[in-house]
Amino acid sequence: MDVIVDHGLEALAVADTVLISGWHAGPDVPDEVGAAVLAAHRRGARIVAICSGVYVPASLGLLDGRAAAVHWEMTADVAARFPLVRAHASVLFVDHGDVATAGASATTVDLCLHQVRREHGAALAMRIGRQLSASPQREGSQRQFLRLSTTGPMPDSLAPLLDWITAHLCRPLTIEDMPAHAGLSPRTLTRHFTDQLGVSPGRWLRDRRIASTRALLEETDLPVGAIAARVGLSSAVNLRRHFRAALGTTPAAYRDSFRRSGDQKQEQTQRGYDLNVASA
Repeated sequence: MDVIVDHGLEALAVADTVLISGWHAGPDVPDEVGAAVLAAHRRGARIVAICSGVYVPASLGLLDGRAAAVHWEMTADVAARFPLVRAHASVLFVDHGDVATAGASATTVDLCLHQVRREHGAALAMRIGRQLSASPQREGSQRQFLRLSTTGPMPDSLAPLLDWITAHLCRPLTIEDMPAHAGLSPRTLTRHFTDQLGVSPGRWLRDRRIASTRALLEETDLPVGAIAARVGLSSAVNLRRHFRAALGTTPAAYRDSFRRSGDQKQEQTQRGYDLNVASA
């Protein structure tokens, strides 16, 4: 398909996010491109590099001393060219706040949904994910690719089990319920989770519950006890304990912070609208 470019590098001067979706010009970055990206970074823009796009922030020193998600085919080259960058082939994405990297093209959805989650909350990210038929939320620490056995049958996909868990999240599912539903032994299921997702079944289940909790805190006024029942955490005390362990805050503080942030964004949008009307 045709890619129509309407603006030049001057667009980076006002961008909130600079998305480098790929870089096929080799590891060298032209001076004018590097200067524009650095200027955007200095004034607070977020730099997001996908797959081979990692060469741009790496060559500009924005990843020195930092971890970066790098496509497994490029890891050795990036490590050799930029020894100060901790290149990782075993994660989907790494987000430092000001600079984020995704290893493979297919992880673009994961990183972009993560950015939506940061800026606009878990509820909107979950709705977009469902619209895209994306897999359930994947953390940056999950693996880029499946480790395939060289002998014997390939392991069955975990997708049916993950879909079943997501659909029955309100039930107090246990670690024992998961292998029973999948028809596997607990040890075999743990091995499949570790090989295919890079996390344990318990960690995956906890992350799903926390994500659903965030969405309910953002979009409803349900009390914490009612939310706990909906996400399978049985009690408000249990939910608060898991929520603090995962996010370092309480459900009430998270809800207040999210809503204050939303009000501030609405005020900023209204001020911009008023300014445009006044200018017109």
